[in-house]
Amino acid sequence: MNQSVSHYYKERVKNNQIQLSATKKSLFSMAMARLLVFLGTIVLAYSLRSGGSGIIILVLLAGTACFLALLLRYNRLQRKKQYQETAIQCGKNELKALDYDFSAFDGAPEKLNPLHLFSTDLDIFGNHSLFQSMNRTGTNYGKQVLIEWFENPLRKVADIAVRQEAVKELSRKQNFIHHFQILGLINPCKSSDDKEIEDFVKHSDGIGSRKKWKAAQIALPLLWAVLILLTVCAVFPPKGLIGMYLLALLISESQAKKINRLQKTVCRKVDLLQNYLELIQAVECESFQSKRLNELQSVFLQDKRKASADLKKLAQLTSELEQRGNMLVFLLLNPLLLWDIQKSIQLEEWKDKRGKNLLHWIKIMGEFDAYCSLGIFVFNHPDYAFPECTDTYFRMEGRRLGHPLMKQCVRNDVFIEKAPLFLVVTGANMAGKSTYLRTVGVNFVLACIGSSVCAESLTFSPALLITSLRTSDSLNDHESYFFAELKRLKVIIDRLQAGEKVFIILDEILKGTNSVDKQKGSLALVQQFISLQTCGIIATHDLLLGSLEKEFPGKVRNYCFEADIQGDELSFSYQLREGIAQNMNATFLMKKMGITV
Repeated sequence: MNQSVSHYYKERVKNNQIQLSATKKSLFSMAMARLLVFLGTIVLAYSLRSGGSGIIILVLLAGTACFLALLLRYNRLQRKKQYQETAIQCGKNELKALDYDFSAFDGAPEKLNPLHLFSTDLDIFGNHSLFQSMNRTGTNYGKQVLIEWFENPLRKVADIAVRQEAVKELSRKQNFIHHFQILGLINPCKSSDDKEIEDFVKHSDGIGSRKKWKAAQIALPLLWAVLILLTVCAVFPPKGLIGMYLLALLISESQAKKINRLQKTVCRKVDLLQNYLELIQAVECESFQSKRLNELQSVFLQDKRKASADLKKLAQLTSELEQRGNMLVFLLLNPLLLWDIQKSIQLEEWKDKRGKNLLHWIKIMGEFDAYCSLGIFVFNHPDYAFPECTDTYFRMEGRRLGHPLMKQCVRNDVFIEKAPLFLVVTGANMAGKSTYLRTVGVNFVLACIGSSVCAESLTFSPALLITSLRTSDSLNDHESYFFAELKRLKVIIDRLQAGEKVFIILDEILKGTNSVDKQKGSLALVQQFISLQTCGIIATHDLLLGSLEKEFPGKVRNYCFEADIQGDELSFSYQLREGIAQNMNATFLMKKMGITV
């Protein structure tokens, strides 16, 4: 665990806990003030009842205005409290992640797919996966963008350079990326939320003639003002106000069915829209230098008008319409101002003007969300290096590569400086061959998505990564283990023959057949790979593959992981060495366990 990063998160948790305590005290004071205003209004109205109904109405209106002002302040404090609680939880989650506990984060287990070219072999998705260790997205689109980056890593040097530039900049803006993360997680969205927002934008739930209702919205408050004034002057009877109130209430409820439908569509998204608003505001207010971040930010600042201003209006309208469930709004603002109808019309007008931009803003914000995830990953690992990307096919030259999901690991180098070249890695069981393959593969994926890598240094060429480390049979498809492996090898050959630049990582070729077939097939396969001018790493127990180094000098290189046996003790250095493995441990372990050999 990096101590400076750990200290940063501990201080954030501590400061937010102090602020949360103060906010809770303010919330209690505000709740008491609202109660006092409510009770005071009732007592004052009752004590002034002898002054006539006009005085009572004025007192009630003044009390309602004060109550609503306090309610607005209380809601702001509640949002502040949510932010501080989320910030504390985020800090605690990051401290756990620094200790390799990623359980608080979504690993996208739904993306587990054995047919993918490398994701299952390299533990990209699922529990304790690379994605889970890096995913800090709080929006649905952000998660989908990050998944896409992992499933289809970049293969052009220029694209990787652009993304690296953005990620490097964000990793230095720790306050911004963590603020963005917290805002996204205050009210985490579901995949259905964005679909419902899309339905809201595309479908109209209008209440009929807007001109007619707009005229009513102007006329009704004026009529109320005149009648109240006449009542205060004892010209209009108080009972007439009661009749007018009932009539106005009936008019306001005449469109209840349509407004209910609109409310179900959009008002359940009040908190989500508030999240989106604050996320966009955070982006708009930040200053960026990198090309891609400036391009994304410019989407929110087009036509000299901030997207946040439009989204703020939408969030305000949805919040105001949601208040129709409040009894004070129902009993006072509806009959006085046609509140529900007014807000419904304003929502429809907003859709007409700005609705088409809303989904685009959300998607762009999702990309920012994915970038912030990579920025947090880089910030959390200041000892990782940003790789150097080259167009020359093929290079994979790294020093002291480690596996980012392993708390303790022995670091090893990898050197593939040209094409064609294959590293043949031999060794005993448990000596570290498979871990080495995954270490190289995972760091290659990190490099291709524009992230830093768990290495002292790395120079690489982007290419299509194809692995075969965990081939499995399929009872449903009546497919044997051996046939499943052949299908994966056929994919590799087809891609190579189509002219694609491929980086291959294989563990124990042709595991599903007998030893003679396996040797012949493995030798033939490596020969074909070399003839197709490709590069890769192959791990095997079959020492015969080591003979290929003599047959293809400069195109095959032998490495090994040794098992060191001294007396009755077996040990592993997990250190990559040159040459062919000399010690195997299967019979040794069988004897240790009492199995006759």
